[in-house]
Amino acid sequence: MLDLISGRNVSLPGGTLAIRVPGPFDLSVLITGEDGKVSGDGDFVFYNQPSAPGASLRADTVTVDVGRLRAGASRVTVVVSAADPAVPLGRLPAPTLSVTGSGGRGLARFTPPRPTHESVLLLAEIYRRGGGWKLRALGQGYADGLAGVARDFGIEVLEDSPTPQLPDSGNGGGNGGGFTALVNAERSRSGAPPVTADARLTSAARAHCAAMAAAGRLDGTPGPGLYQRITEQGYSYLTVAEQLVSGPRSEADFLAYCLTDTRMGRTVRDPDLAQVGVAHAPAADGDIFWTAVWARPLTPHDLAAVASDVVALTNAERTAAGLRPLAGDPRLTVAAQAHSDDMVAGGFYSHTSPDGRQPWDRAAAAGCSHRGIGENIACGQRSAAEVVRGWMDSPGHRANILKPDFTHIGIGLRGGGEMATYWTQLFGASG
Repeated sequence: MLDLISGRNVSLPGGTLAIRVPGPFDLSVLITGEDGKVSGDGDFVFYNQPSAPGASLRADTVTVDVGRLRAGASRVTVVVSAADPAVPLGRLPAPTLSVTGSGGRGLARFTPPRPTHESVLLLAEIYRRGGGWKLRALGQGYADGLAGVARDFGIEVLEDSPTPQLPDSGNGGGNGGGFTALVNAERSRSGAPPVTADARLTSAARAHCAAMAAAGRLDGTPGPGLYQRITEQGYSYLTVAEQLVSGPRSEADFLAYCLTDTRMGRTVRDPDLAQVGVAHAPAADGDIFWTAVWARPLTPHDLAAVASDVVALTNAERTAAGLRPLAGDPRLTVAAQAHSDDMVAGGFYSHTSPDGRQPWDRAAAAGCSHRGIGENIACGQRSAAEVVRGWMDSPGHRANILKPDFTHIGIGLRGGGEMATYWTQLFGASG
């Protein structure tokens, strides 16, 4: 694959091209003629208008078939902006564009200099030259957003509007700003604090609903799971929830549908959730698939608070059984947290680590000198109350919680992996 610098070009083979820009970005393309102007709004392919003759957008990839572009088209310009319009491009990693041809052959890659004050970048252009097509790396910045780009390319923009006025006023495939406003109005009525849109959650939602639309179903989609997509975006969460739906045609309809379902409605109003990302994608049969991801970011303070809740609930069970409460042990906590981290990172769920270590090995490595060690693990539970109740409903785990010999405890929790949350409860008995 050829690495390009600004201004350099490369000849392209025939066939279909895939242009990908991963990360917390919105990708779009403008199709123009020799005059550099679009022929109409239909020449702007973006999240609310994901297809045009010869070009289609899905998640972080635009597919271009130059042989099927509209008559008179001679240039396709690739545009990138932040998925969250409140975040300047300068606060994000520099976007990297890669181009692959038929059969997945890598053709070119381009990473522009990191932007400063710009809100939009023209990354590259595919243009006709003689009887063939070429790709040129650009890296040209705009400080006035997509509206400035649209004006320069001949798209009519309403006065004082931050984005071009194009078909479909919904915003589900983009930054979720309209959805967030609708959600916060509902949360205000229920007394819950507002949520904010997060670009990383939006990117994960966009990739997941695109996979659902491609597969034509809500479950069993190929590729990474939703929780893995979230962690791949660099988002560490304390708790997470999701809504997967097909059918609604707008953000308002999607929210209304969620509110008719007890579980999904509870998610919308959950005061423990602080951030959200939403996206939609069309399927081949015209159905619309939606993904909303809700989360609370992981902070040391919140992690300690949840661990404290687990200890308190565990001790309440011991007290009810006439047993003395367990004392927190920082070394057991280190070992428990490390095991939850390892289960997420290693993609396994077991008391035995892939290298063969057992709970007592991990406790000893953390400096514990307890004469007896016990361990409970769990995955998928979203709260301290839920995980302790699950352990108490399982005879083997219940026996550990109510074992008279145990005197100390440590708790670990990590979000991610296939099952969303991985819990470790490590017990020690004093000598």
